[in-house]
Amino acid sequence: MAIMRYTPRRIFSPWPEFTGFANRLPRLFDEPWNTPEPTRSWFPAVNVEEEPDELILTAELPGLAEEDVHLEIENNILTIRGEKREEREEGDDKRRFHVWERRYGSFQRAFTLPKSVAVDGVRADFDNGILTVRMPKATEARSRTIEIKGGK
Repeated sequence: MAIMRYTPRRIFSPWPEFTGFANRLPRLFDEPWNTPEPTRSWFPAVNVEEEPDELILTAELPGLAEEDVHLEIENNILTIRGEKREEREEGDDKRRFHVWERRYGSFQRAFTLPKSVAVDGVRADFDNGILTVRMPKATEARSRTIEIKGGK
């Protein structure tokens, strides 16, 4: 079940189907288009989680190889870029696609790293289409417990 915005109806309309369409029209531009275009760029899904000693970024990059993905850190901005190439051969003129939902093309995602990340210790792994970037926290930024002593 989809969650829909509440829009109070204040004007009586003899054409309720058009009123419903008018209420949905502004939302059309808030949602991504469902029309697949093979040349449109795409964005991999990303999770960022925090552990006591590090931040971990994981990105889903299905169909890509390690050499198709590039990481860079400059001015505390982590940039992930790459390209997913279409698996189509020359001379495939007889093939017709009935559904075209897979995305191809280049992508780029950029994330501003907090000052607490020790940039020199960042490392990345790529396994089965999942990119994992581990960003250790600087020693000063790690949490610690402080013992409270009585003053008497």
